Amino acid sequence: MADIEEQGATETERDDVQAGAADVQNAEVSEAAKTPEQQAEGVKRRWYALHVYSGQEANVKKNLQLHAQQEDCADKIGEILIPMEEVAEIKSGEKKISKRKFFPGYVLVQLPEHPERDPKLWAVIRDTPGVSGFIGSRNVPVPMEDAEVEAILAEMRGESERPKPKVKFEPGERVKIIDGPFSNFLGNIDDINVERGTLKVMVEIFERLTSVEVEFWQVEKI
Repeated sequence: MADIEEQGATETERDDVQAGAADVQNAEVSEAAKTPEQQAEGVKRRWYALHVYSGQEANVKKNLQLHAQQEDCADKIGEILIPMEEVAEIKSGEKKISKRKFFPGYVLVQLPEHPERDPKLWAVIRDTPGVSGFIGSRNVPVPMEDAEVEAILAEMRGESERPKPKVKFEPGERVKIIDGPFSNFLGNIDDINVERGTLKVMVEIFERLTSVEVEFWQVEKI
């Protein structure tokens, strides 16, 4: 019983940490979701997508902010976002929530309309290491549609859909239940529900096959 109570406390602590991280991310996204007028004090801004070298998204964000400060035009750049999503996956029989970029190779930036008409700002962006260009034509970047931006922000706030499990199970696969009332039972996977993150496992109870529903993290392969 003590082990169960200790496990419950550990899960609660992990949930509290994840909730705190989610609050921080939601605060950042809420700030980014403000209207251009609210953020730029009358200067209308639009969201633009920068092409960057894959794996350099965080460095581009940091270098762009630093470069803009050095060239005294940091006030012309609004929010800079690297779109991230939560993904649930199974590791060592436990459910883990991790974050990953869902637009690898892109960084979203709030800029005044027609940034190409501001020579200093244009040079700051184009000369930032890791930036390879904008979405749009070579010399005239095309702003993103408001609906497209809102969809991305909703995804980051976790409003559009629940974390997507990385499914590594197959129907008919032999598994062992490691948590819950049927812990230590062995069985074969009968059905996989990706949206709910659950499995139906056929286990033998009192010499009869019975379908048991468990979450992904409650089983392990054998």
